[in-house]
Amino acid sequence: MQFLAAMSSRLDQLPPRDDDGLYNVVIETPKGSPNKLAYDPKLGTFKLKSVMPEGSMFPFDFGFIPGTKAEDGDPLDVLVLMDHPLVPGAVVPSRLIGVITGKQSEDGEEPEENDRLVAVSPKSPLYKNTRKLSDLPAEVVEQVAEFFVNYNEQHGKRFEPQGNHGPKRAERRFEQARQRFKRRRAKTRKS
Repeated sequence: MQFLAAMSSRLDQLPPRDDDGLYNVVIETPKGSPNKLAYDPKLGTFKLKSVMPEGSMFPFDFGFIPGTKAEDGDPLDVLVLMDHPLVPGAVVPSRLIGVITGKQSEDGEEPEENDRLVAVSPKSPLYKNTRKLSDLPAEVVEQVAEFFVNYNEQHGKRFEPQGNHGPKRAERRFEQARQRFKRRRAKTRKS
């Protein structure tokens, strides 16, 4: 149990950015996996969240930026484009290249913003020179957006892509999530 607490502590204390200014993305679900994993800080490990239907899989590595809180209360989600899949728990120094904006809703609820950040690893030979979403082939961006539509549909939700934006908007989303995390942490310390 001590090992799990130490692992949790390390991920909880990992800074959102490294010394080079890249974003530390903790991989939860590897590229090609039909199993959606999510980091559980209480357990200090990764937990199976859902299983996609046969033939469905994550098109790229999927993870989160520690030290952030998205509007849904979880750390900020990031899709990381890499040449090959990584293992859950790997930390990938990444460059944000953009955001796919969208509205997400469940039956009978009002749609909420649920933007999807996209990043690349400068270590990746295939994506090391990619600086913004528009540097990618349009088909890749469309396939990523379509993945989020299908993924949400499989979970009884609806995701409607609204547009694609560059790294500046992605960085604003990060800053908002970082400030939200700091406010919650300050509030928790006062309690």
